[in-house]
Order: sequence, then structure tokens, then C-alpha cells
Amino acid sequence: MTVFVAIVAVVAVLALLALVHRWLWVRLVRDTTRAGGPVRRAGTVLAFALPLLALAALTAGRAGAPFWLQQLVSWPGYMWLAVLLYLTLAMVVAEPVRRLWLRRLPAPRAPREPEELEELEAAAPAAPGPAPQGPDGLEFAVPAGGGAGAEPRLREGAGGGAGPQGPAPQDGGVSRRVFVARTLGGAAVAAAGLTVGTGTYGVLRGPRVKRVQVPLARLPRAAHGFRIAVVSDVHLGPVLGRAHTRRIVDTVNRTQPDLIAIVGDLVDGDVHDLGPAAEPLRELRARLGSYFVTGNHEYFSGAQQWVDHVRELGLTPLENARRELPHFDLAGVNDIQGESEGHGPDFQAALGDRDRSRASVLLAHQPIVIDDAVRHGVDLQLSGHTHGGQLWPGKYLAELANPTVAGLERYGDTQLYVSRGAGAWGPPVRVGAPSDITVVELASYQA
Repeated sequence: MTVFVAIVAVVAVLALLALVHRWLWVRLVRDTTRAGGPVRRAGTVLAFALPLLALAALTAGRAGAPFWLQQLVSWPGYMWLAVLLYLTLAMVVAEPVRRLWLRRLPAPRAPREPEELEELEAAAPAAPGPAPQGPDGLEFAVPAGGGAGAEPRLREGAGGGAGPQGPAPQDGGVSRRVFVARTLGGAAVAAAGLTVGTGTYGVLRGPRVKRVQVPLARLPRAAHGFRIAVVSDVHLGPVLGRAHTRRIVDTVNRTQPDLIAIVGDLVDGDVHDLGPAAEPLRELRARLGSYFVTGNHEYFSGAQQWVDHVRELGLTPLENARRELPHFDLAGVNDIQGESEGHGPDFQAALGDRDRSRASVLLAHQPIVIDDAVRHGVDLQLSGHTHGGQLWPGKYLAELANPTVAGLERYGDTQLYVSRGAGAWGPPVRVGAPSDITVVELASYQA
């Protein structure tokens, strides 16, 4: 039954995408170009090629395609998905404007009565050949006896003319309907391009540092001001690679944290392909070390190989485990995706036998496990997973599945902080949810 539902969902999504692409082709290609022209042919080719590239980008890794092929299709495929989102939104806004604009154009003249047309045809001399065509396939008739300076007139009923098919053409022979389509289509393309371009620059520039102070009731005075650099959702893969890791490592080290916490979704791929991209993590520096817990994408990529590899890079994996630091307990649990492999979160193993008089900080990739953290008396849970929505209006969808999408919130005696993440999944684009590395500064009530 679950497989059947999944198949139906996939078919429904593909059908919706096909309809959206068809509609965009009509508005941006058919309505703005000349039939049979090179621009229309090129637009039609792109209307088929771009969604195929996007589908290839989404499936190449899961299908076991060579990494070079994944890189080849991922950039154009994923970028098109981002452009598609904002181009569709822009065209949805433009649609009522188009209808209103066309309504305000002069109404087309009604066709002549049949008797009047017969009289005109009888009086007109026989045409020596087919009427010449102007731009956009408009047919013109040259009055009899007209010389070189004679003004052609638009034939009744010709496309875009004053007959039933549309209003008179603008100067240069472009019909007003085409002018409206080109104006609104161009504005939509420009808006989508600017939005995606700005969002891409924000990701490739690297995450900015965000600082948050979190008071903990059981934190001793000696630990007041303890700094934890929280890194989540880096998503190293065919799009974001070694250069992105380098930017993150340099940014983290500049904050001079006491401890570094990588809370899942570090990679999208296996160690063989992404080991070189993760290599700069070896240079992370913190007084009490760097810690790592798995995210759901680690289980898509082969979690155990990455747990072993980050250990080689100098990070300490916390697999349903706890470390008693000088002034508080640091615990970590596996991501809930690990349940499919029998390695899901085990809060009892990580927190069950601890001294509850000590403050505790839990690393857990998904915010949704906050109820378990509350039951086990955790003071602070550090999570990621949501990306803050990544692409507006994705925030509103993320709110349906997560108790907190970004920032600090309290649940009973437990506080939950959710980072928007240091990278991006799919298109390397963020809109309305800038990437961050958060320095969480613990505060003691006794200070």
C-alpha cells in the first residue's frame, strides 16, 4: 500500500510539472514568438530539455551514475528547479495583469456583412498572387494602382489585425497581444533571474556567523560564556564541494569556539566521491574538540562509511552516546532515518543513566525529536534539517513538519535551537533563509 501511494504521488508530481512547463511554454514561447521561427524552436527545445535535466539531477546519484555525470547534470538541472519556482510565481502574478491589460485594448471591429463583402470582392481587381506577409505572419494588401510609395493596409481577418483575431498591430508590425506577452514575460524572466542569482551568490559566498546566547539553569558559573559553533546541513555533493568546505572551516575557526557541533546532513554521496571535498574538516580547531551526529542524508549516502571517515578527520561521532565535559554533558543521537537500518535514535542509551543535576546539551539532527529531549530532561537541543525553508515560501511547508523551523524556542524546561544550515540541498540557492553558522554562547544564571 505504501509503495502504491508513493507511485501515485510521484505520478501526480510529474503530471503537475508537465502542466506547469506546458503553461510556461505557451506564455513565454508561443505567445511571444513567430510560428516556425528559430526563437520558437529554441524555446521549445528548452521546454523539453530543462525538465529532463532537472529529473536527471534528482535521480543520478540514487541511480549510481558516475560522479562526473552527476556534476554535469546537477548544476543546470538543480538551477532550473529554482528558476522554475520563481518564474512560475512571477507568471502567476502576471496572469491577471495580462488579462486586464488585454481587456483595456481597443475592441476588434466586427466582421462585415456577407452582402458587403461580396460587393467589395466584385469591385476589387484580381490579385496577381498571394498577399505579402509582414512580421508575425500578418498579411497586407497593396491597393490597386499603388506605386512605390503606396501604403499597404492590413487585410480584414489577418492574424493580429482589426478583424476578429485581435487589435491592430503596433508600429513595426508587432501585434499588441504579442507586445503584452513579451513585456510581461520579460519582466517575469528578469524577476526570477534576479531572485535566483541573488540567492546563489548568498550560498556561494559562504554562511554568515550568527550569535545566540542561551541561559541554562543548571550551568555552573565556571561555564558561563562557553561557545559552541553549530554547523548543520552542509550538503557536500556534486554541486557544493571542497571550496565550500574550506569557507565553512575558515569561518568556524575565526569564531574561536570552545566546541564544534556538526549536527547532520554533512554529505550527499559516498566517501569515494566526496572524501576530498570533506578533507578541510581536518583543520577544524576548538578547545574541547569537534563532534558529529548523523542526519537523514547520511543514511541516503551510507552512514557508517561517513561515521568512520569523520573519525579519521579528527571529529568525534556521537552515536547514541554521551560525553561528560567539565561543566555539562554533551549527548548525541542518530537521526530517525537510521531506523530503516536498525540504527535509529536511542535516547535511553545517550541520556538514561546521566546525573540530572548537571546541565545537558543534545545534538540531534531533526527538531521533531524535541519531545524525547523534554522527557529526558535535556536543557538544550541543537538541530538543523529544516534549512529555514531554504526557498521562500518553503518556510510555510517546513512549519507543517517541524516544531521549530529556525531560531530558539522553549518547550517546557528544554530549549531548542534550530540552525538554517551552512549549505543547501538541490539548487545552491537560498531565498528568505540565508545560510548560517551559529555560535551558541551558554550563560549561567549564577554569573
